[in-house]
Amino acid sequence: MPLFRKKENTAAPVDFDRLPRHIAIIMDGNGRWAKRRGLPRTAGHAAGAETFRTIATYCKDIGLEYLTVYAFSTENWKRPAEEVSAIMGLLRKYLLEAIGRMEKDRVKMRFFGDLSPLNEELRTLCRETEAISDRYEGCQVNICLNYGGRDELLRAARAFAGDCAAGRGDPNHLSEAEFSQYLFSAGVPDPDLVIRPSGELRLSNFLLWQGAYAEFVFMDVLWPDFTPGDLDRAIAEFQRRSRRFGGISS
Repeated sequence: MPLFRKKENTAAPVDFDRLPRHIAIIMDGNGRWAKRRGLPRTAGHAAGAETFRTIATYCKDIGLEYLTVYAFSTENWKRPAEEVSAIMGLLRKYLLEAIGRMEKDRVKMRFFGDLSPLNEELRTLCRETEAISDRYEGCQVNICLNYGGRDELLRAARAFAGDCAAGRGDPNHLSEAEFSQYLFSAGVPDPDLVIRPSGELRLSNFLLWQGAYAEFVFMDVLWPDFTPGDLDRAIAEFQRRSRRFGGISS
């Protein structure tokens, strides 16, 4: 079965009664989308932000429990300052709009990552978004912001070591379930399906612990062009697979 799925025009036969519980998406290809159109990279990020809004709404409408998106990695600070500033500006715009629409949309939101390098306004908006939406039920959208899988694991290891030093932990009895509580994603089930648009075939430091038994679908479509139909095709591919978790098929 191919890892790399080309975009097709045919409708995907999705069984909406058997959706994965948690889908994670690496939102990739904004810069290339803009370049192909002779536009600045910032235009690609703006288009990608609209795609995120569309996909998040669709996930809520079909009854998905969890959606996690890779918005900004710990490595993305290496990009030109103008591009980083534009991304943070789009984040501010999105959060302000999201706060204004929360009672209508009723989507729970969480942020995974180290928010301390963000400016005070953005940190406040992130905290406010989480606080307001905490009482909502249904679809939860997790935004990975200044997130890196290796960084997450290091932070978790340090936190556990600190608890051990303080007498609150025992390394001889550490379980996977206990260690998971030290991650940014504590309390959220691991993703069942990880989707990467753009044609790239790598994880890029995304959910390294949580994605251990996820199914992966790589798609030849840039993120700004990604549609609910593309998501359906990825879900249909997921539903055709047999998940064995190290065992054998029954």
